[in-house]
Amino acid sequence: MKRFDIIQTIGDKYQTGNTENGEFSYAKALSSIGVNIKDLQNNDSDTNHNFLDIRFENDRLVVLVETKSLFSRWDKAKIQKQLQDYVKFEKHYTDKKIVAILAETDGDGVWTWYGQSVIIDDEHRINSERVIKSFKEYEDLCFGKVNDKIKIVDSIKLLNEMLHSDGVNEKLRSQFVGTCLLALKNGLVYKSLKPTIDPETGNTVLPEKILLKNIKEILEGLLAKSGSLNKASKLAILSNKVLDDQDVTSLTYDELKQIISFIDDNVVPFINDRSTAGQDLLNLFFTTFNKYVGKSDKNQAFTPDHICDFMSKAVGVNRNSRVLDPCCGSGAFLVRAMTDAMDDCDTEDERDMVKREQIYGIEYEDGAFGLSSTNMLIHGDGNSNVVQDSMFERGEWIKDNDINIVLMNPPYNATKKCCNPEYTKTWGAKQKEDPSKGFHFVEYVADHVSTNCKMAVLLPM
Repeated sequence: MKRFDIIQTIGDKYQTGNTENGEFSYAKALSSIGVNIKDLQNNDSDTNHNFLDIRFENDRLVVLVETKSLFSRWDKAKIQKQLQDYVKFEKHYTDKKIVAILAETDGDGVWTWYGQSVIIDDEHRINSERVIKSFKEYEDLCFGKVNDKIKIVDSIKLLNEMLHSDGVNEKLRSQFVGTCLLALKNGLVYKSLKPTIDPETGNTVLPEKILLKNIKEILEGLLAKSGSLNKASKLAILSNKVLDDQDVTSLTYDELKQIISFIDDNVVPFINDRSTAGQDLLNLFFTTFNKYVGKSDKNQAFTPDHICDFMSKAVGVNRNSRVLDPCCGSGAFLVRAMTDAMDDCDTEDERDMVKREQIYGIEYEDGAFGLSSTNMLIHGDGNSNVVQDSMFERGEWIKDNDINIVLMNPPYNATKKCCNPEYTKTWGAKQKEDPSKGFHFVEYVADHVSTNCKMAVLLPM
């Protein structure tokens, strides 16, 4: 497709060239925000790329197009490296979502990349996208039609009513549903199950038992694959305290199948976790579901995603961040931080490093710890450094992990068992709840991180 046709198809009103011939100079653009392009160029590169052929943008999306006569005339690794450089420059220039395209001008070849990180290689290329689309269609790919927020919220309400009708305790619901969602995303077989004979005992195994066993095996495989810390305790919570709970084990096969089928049909298709918008919807799934669950413990709060997003942006979470939430609850801050950090990555190795070594969480309460583990696994792992403990027992652990970002929403009315023992010694005999309204949690963490650490904390003051 010729350059003129590419511009007309995507939309000339979105084109943003900054040179006389319509190309986009990243040296010029980066200079306008005080960044020297030489600081971003790799010394080992044969060519210091600078001029992108065609660039389009609006207030939230950038489409980058690099054209070649025919792909067969070029070294694929070199032209993919060139486009990767432009993606890197763009991430420093704006914080918008990116669609990156290589297109032939003497042929019809089109290679497209979008989603988290935008890693330009064969593995991450979107093979279904083989033609140039309009800017609006690229917006829909990154933000819109696949990720249906209203559908998710409506489905969660109906799902909660279904679980209530089936007698599943409200304290179990979000963890049970999260566990089912996690299993579905990893190939759960749940339809047309038949009774079988246990070869060891000769006893009949009913379909509902087979289904719960299938879910457990998926959980075990995921935790083993992740190399997770505290694997045994996480399995114990997700298996023993969720899947082995009487409210769940008493469900018939038809009831279980109906619940899982509802999630499969009404939630999974509307969450495209290839994109950041899809990651946001996964988090919305948990925070919205918990709105329908009464809290026996008034300290257990679930931070809305737009607040998590604001706080993560405020402290500048990126691929170099080492993030801690010492009161991580359902894991909302950790998911947001992991998503933002991975958006800033250029390679799959960098993304793996973020998930494996840069996200840290502490949670005291059993149920919330299980929920955070499930939430992180659904979002692509990142749960390896989430531990169950009191943060006041983890001071040296916090120091040793060189934390440079803290995101937290501490409990405002914590009882003595949840507070710093040294602090509770100063309480009066009649004092039942934390008089600092969570501020002493902040003080403790601040005492155990480096002086260059940034903290964003939600407090009632």
